Amino acid sequence: MWRHLKPSGSNLRAWQIGVLIVFLGAWQLVSRDLQMAFFVGEPVKVAGRVWSWFMPFGFGPSTLYPDGLAGNADIYIHLGTTLLETVLAFGFGTALGLACGLWLALAPTASAILDPYIKAANSMPRVILAPIFAMWFGLGIWSKVALAITLVFFIVFFNVYQGVKEVSPVVLANARMLGANQRQLLRTVYLPSATSWVFSSLHTSVGLAFVGAVVGEYLGSARGVGYLILQAEGTFDVNTVFAGIVVLTAFALVLDGIVGKLERKLMKWQPRMGETEKL
Repeated sequence: MWRHLKPSGSNLRAWQIGVLIVFLGAWQLVSRDLQMAFFVGEPVKVAGRVWSWFMPFGFGPSTLYPDGLAGNADIYIHLGTTLLETVLAFGFGTALGLACGLWLALAPTASAILDPYIKAANSMPRVILAPIFAMWFGLGIWSKVALAITLVFFIVFFNVYQGVKEVSPVVLANARMLGANQRQLLRTVYLPSATSWVFSSLHTSVGLAFVGAVVGEYLGSARGVGYLILQAEGTFDVNTVFAGIVVLTAFALVLDGIVGKLERKLMKWQPRMGETEKL
C-alpha cells in the first residue's frame, strides 16, 4: 500500500496538489492570528480578491476599491498593460540575445574586444537604469519594456554564446569535410547545438521579463499590475498585494508553458528522461 503512495509518474500530479493544499492550509492557520494576518494576508481573502477582479458579477470598483483602480472592469487594463510589456520585452530581449550570442561566438576577435564591456554591463544592477529609461522613453510602456529587455538579453546571450562555443570540433570537422559552408554550418550545426541552451534560458527569461515590467511599473507608471500592487502597499492592503502576485505568477506559468510546448515541438530529436531510462 505504502509503495503506491511514493511519488512516481502516475501520482506526481496528486503530490503536487497535496503540497499546495498543505501550504494553503498552513497559511490559513497562521493568518488566524490577526497580527500575523496583517503581514501575511489571508488566503481566503486573497482568493476572494482575485475572484472579484475577474468574475463579471463580482464586486465592483466602488465596493472594494474606492479609488476604482482594482475593480473587476479595470483589472483587464492593468493586466493587459503588464502582459504587453512582458511579451514585448521577452520577444525583443530573446531576439537580441540570440543574434548577439551567435555573432560573438562566431567572431572571436570581436568577442575578445567586447568581453570586458559585456561583463561590465552584465554586472551593473539593471534597476538603476529605470530612471534613465523613464527620461528617454517617458512613463509609457516602452521604458518598462527597455528595462525588462536588459534582464532577458543577458540570460539568452550567455546561454547562446556558451551553446555555440561547445559545439563538438569533430562534428564541425566532419561537416566541413562534407563541403558545408558557413551558412550551412550555422543552420545545421551551430543552431541545433545552441537550441537546448536557448530554451533553458527562455524558461528563466519568462520570469525576468515579468520582473522587469513590474519593477518599471513600481518606479513610475499609471497602470499595470505593478502599479496596482504599489497602490495596495500604500494602503497596507496585503491581501491585494498577494492577489496581484498570484495573478502574475499564474500568467508567468502560462507563458512558460507556451515556451515548453514550443520546446517539445522543435526538439523532438532530443530524447526525454523517461526515454533514456528505457534505453
